[in-house]
Amino acid sequence: MDRIDVVRKGARPIPRLAVALVPLGFLGIFYFYPLGGIFHRSFFSGEIFSMATLLDLATSRRMAGIVWFTFWQAGISTLLTLLCALPCAYVMANFDFKAKKLIMTLATIPFVLPTIVVAAAFQALAGENGLVGGINLEHSIAMIFLAHVFYNFSVVLRITTGFWSFLRQEMGEAAAMLGATPGQVFFKVTLPLLRPAILASAILVFIFCFSSFGVILVLGGPGFSTVEVEIYRQAAHLFNLPGAAVLSLFQICFTFGMMWIYTTLQKRITTFIPQSQSHALKPVNTLKEKLMVASCVGFILVFCLSPMAALVVKSLVFDGSLSLAFYRELFQNTSGSLFYVSPVDAVENSLVFAAATLALAVVIGVCAASTIQRTGKRIGAFLDPIFMLPLSTSAVTLGFGIIITLDKPPLNLRTSVMLVPIAHTLVAFPFVVRSVLPAISSIPASLREAASLLGATPARVWFHVDLPIMARAITAGAVFAFTMSLGEFGATLFIARPEYSTMPVAIYRFLGQPGTMNYGQAMAVSSMLMLVTAVGFLFIERFRSFGDRGF
Repeated sequence: MDRIDVVRKGARPIPRLAVALVPLGFLGIFYFYPLGGIFHRSFFSGEIFSMATLLDLATSRRMAGIVWFTFWQAGISTLLTLLCALPCAYVMANFDFKAKKLIMTLATIPFVLPTIVVAAAFQALAGENGLVGGINLEHSIAMIFLAHVFYNFSVVLRITTGFWSFLRQEMGEAAAMLGATPGQVFFKVTLPLLRPAILASAILVFIFCFSSFGVILVLGGPGFSTVEVEIYRQAAHLFNLPGAAVLSLFQICFTFGMMWIYTTLQKRITTFIPQSQSHALKPVNTLKEKLMVASCVGFILVFCLSPMAALVVKSLVFDGSLSLAFYRELFQNTSGSLFYVSPVDAVENSLVFAAATLALAVVIGVCAASTIQRTGKRIGAFLDPIFMLPLSTSAVTLGFGIIITLDKPPLNLRTSVMLVPIAHTLVAFPFVVRSVLPAISSIPASLREAASLLGATPARVWFHVDLPIMARAITAGAVFAFTMSLGEFGATLFIARPEYSTMPVAIYRFLGQPGTMNYGQAMAVSSMLMLVTAVGFLFIERFRSFGDRGF
């Protein structure tokens, strides 16, 4: 053991420090520094402290209406999501039936779709030229609610199903033996036990709806605006950077607070589960149980698959017949403009940016997970939420912070091709951390000690011991980073130069232009992006070690 101590003391401190500096340096330069720039723009005019912009927005009736609508639509969307998902969670948590895992996977696919694809799918289903004839919900609050429920349904379903399946049945059975009706058992016993999971999922859904961008921008039209959309409009259309900065600061503070509440509740959930055993699932025997299962499965299949199916159909129908005309048109520069970026070029840009994001996210995420695992419980518990901070910050806010700060030497990156993958990496690397951390934490210290005792250097220990064990988790995180980059829309719309347009930006521009061909090309690019992200998610599911128990 003396030799082990020598190896640890003499060889590991420098690599460990270098590993920690990779994610901390990346966050410092590309996350905290831009956020500091937002704060400075909010309260300083030049070098003079001023609250004029804040006071102007605080007294603006229009801004008050935007803030109210942001809270109101997020609250209603969250409530509707809970009403739709909780009955399905009951079925999934308590009954065993065929194709259950497949149904859960299909229910989750909408959440991994890019928001711009979700918006395009609902336009294809119930828009002005939608597949459902006689119904036009475009630019209506009903369309926004439907899209938000569609996108967030699996958040509530998976979190509450995982928690519900570990509740002990004995408590409900004891209440029933004492004369409680099934309704009383649910409201007096089950519901109070489920409260942490329901609140955690509700807060997460509320955050997603509060910071909704692509859905509001496309489906809401000019009549609806959330804080997120208004940040983009103030900065990109009105060039009111101080006003956009104040709105960004407000959104950051609110989402940070909500994420703190969510992580607190999530800790209560994760500490509860290991203390219990998953209860045995019941077979579906009675007619009532069969009806419940059939209703749940039918709702998930119709609600989750209809918009995606409509998207594919609209991309394949031209002049009333099946055709690949929209896909063939993707290869043409019909405008003849030198500044036109064809959809094929947008696909190529997306793939290049996604590959760069994958490489950056894997390196930074693995370094972050290693730092959390090897710095001890106290420091690791502090660093873990630090590395997750980009998840609680909207992509539009990240993009806005980047463009107002990284425009001067030595960090003048505004015209750099690397600015897009850097922004995508901020969004993606926390998912790599979450994938890799459980795997790296499961490696027994005795394996590393044995390798060190046999003379292996720290680098060889990592490559021959740690890496093989982490390989599956790294692969899952890498695929997630790749698909996240392909679908990222908010930050990319802010920071990408015209020649660096990506697939989501191309979809948005096609949807904003009149004409059947532009609409059809938007459907075609959306279908391609949907297929890639869905396949990526199915690939990730094969590497997940926690199945239905987590989200």
